[in-house]
Amino acid sequence: MHKEAAIREPLILGHKTYHDITEDVCRPIEDKAPRMWYILFGIALIVGLYGIGCILYLLGTGVGVWGLNKTVGWAWDITNFVWWVGIGHAGTLISAVLLLFRQKWRMAINRSAEAMTIFAVFMAGLFPLIHMGRLWLGYWVLPLPNHFGSLWVNFNSPLLWDVFAISTYLSVSLVFWYIGLIPDFATIRDRAKRPIPKKMYTILSFGWSGRAKHWNRFELVSLVLAGLCTPLVFSVHSIVSFDFATSIIPGWHTTIFPPYFVAGAVFSGFAMVQTLLLVMRKAMKLEAYIHVRHVEYMNIVIMVTGSIVGTAYITELFISWYSGVEYEAYAFINRATGPYWWAYFAMMTCNVISPQLMWFKKLRTSLTFTFIIAIVVNIGMWFERYVIIVTSIHRDYLPSSWSMHYPSHIDIGVYLGTIGLFFVFFLLFARFFPVLALNELKTILKSSGESYKNAPDGQLPDPTPTPIAEGPVAKEVASVTDGEPTVDLEESKEEPIEAPSGLLGSIGSADESMKNDLKKLSGVGPAFETALNDAGIWTYEQISKMTKAEYDMMDALTGKFPGKAEKEDWASQAKELMNANN
Repeated sequence: MHKEAAIREPLILGHKTYHDITEDVCRPIEDKAPRMWYILFGIALIVGLYGIGCILYLLGTGVGVWGLNKTVGWAWDITNFVWWVGIGHAGTLISAVLLLFRQKWRMAINRSAEAMTIFAVFMAGLFPLIHMGRLWLGYWVLPLPNHFGSLWVNFNSPLLWDVFAISTYLSVSLVFWYIGLIPDFATIRDRAKRPIPKKMYTILSFGWSGRAKHWNRFELVSLVLAGLCTPLVFSVHSIVSFDFATSIIPGWHTTIFPPYFVAGAVFSGFAMVQTLLLVMRKAMKLEAYIHVRHVEYMNIVIMVTGSIVGTAYITELFISWYSGVEYEAYAFINRATGPYWWAYFAMMTCNVISPQLMWFKKLRTSLTFTFIIAIVVNIGMWFERYVIIVTSIHRDYLPSSWSMHYPSHIDIGVYLGTIGLFFVFFLLFARFFPVLALNELKTILKSSGESYKNAPDGQLPDPTPTPIAEGPVAKEVASVTDGEPTVDLEESKEEPIEAPSGLLGSIGSADESMKNDLKKLSGVGPAFETALNDAGIWTYEQISKMTKAEYDMMDALTGKFPGKAEKEDWASQAKELMNANN
């Protein structure tokens, strides 16, 4: 097993066991939802339904209900589109890149971050659709034979590139997220007592049994999808930036946009992840798994990407002066001193100044300060998109056509509606799906858990194993390490080992006449059942009495899947099977 340096802070706080992790993660799903969940869900649903009403009114009336005019043809809707796409970036980036680099702190945050990606991209996708105004004519953008005569389709438009880039990104991210959920769905399936949830999670888990073949394929597919997601993270927002960079409008026509947009997207996405995680850790009592160390790592990324964004702002200003193009220079002078100066200074304050406060360790490890800065950053990134889009076109080459943009109540309603729908989806996710990577968290318990981390080599934390007599069996038990489970699918060829009195003395003795079907336990096949029988374990009642000490002795006796019984919580499974039989 890989052992971390003692100087590193543990990733799992408290004296947690495998069973504790299962209970902590499954509790929000299995217990009744708290009152606060219903309050938040009700508020989010009302706001979301109001947004849907605004969208339906827009489709029935036309885009004239927006606050657009002849000069400002793009404004609030495209600002929201780019903002949501940016937020959707960080989730997959966190999970994919940290998986490829084998970073253990990923385990506590990847599930929520990936879910945030999916729901944010859903919200972003609404805006290109409603921007068409007449959805039933959406097929006009495709180069299809038609009976309308010569139809000048926009198949080569950067706006259509967005459709392909974002749909590809969504598809890969959705599969990546769902694949990671399958082992945890199986755990919830095995614990479910009511028939409807059990059937639902059985379908969702795709027959997962935890066999070595399944885990091998899980690891392989996860790595392949992570490899696909990583370049997509960079390509999607680069293509979104082409909506502007391929035009000839001063303030947009610049080659710095692709890397600048990617950095801004990661910047805003990480801030949204921080906001969601800090609320969720408190609401669901997950402080042992999401704590200061995770927050600090995320804040360092926010600080770095915020510095990149600030450098991009300064580069834009320098190039506008150095180019000698008066129209380009005026576009940036107008941003800082024109009628939208307040939006420009809000952008600079939120995106350039506030992240630099993270250089102070006391601030970047403060949960309250982090929550405030995360919200400030997302406000600033919204203003960035608004400044780029509106201030670049509200004053064009002809002063006679200069105009201002004022959002209508429909503009604001649609935007608030997407925020409401986003939280509706996220709250449903937190209610019915495991918000932490349950089975992956268990893989780091013995290397990064507080109880195990600083324990002397070869010494297990309390509770200590029950002492047993000296002899060959004692040596077998003493050889049990706290390493990661190994897999041996071949049936043992050795003679059966007599179970020590310490084991059967704790769980009781039984014989073949009392035998239960132990194969109903998760991960037990015919060979494993034979090994258990040879050790004197025949019944559910015996297994239901097992604690960590008995698990360790049983692992030493059977020699198969060390740690699996504790990880799968066989004692609880056995109790459920006993109840079902009775």
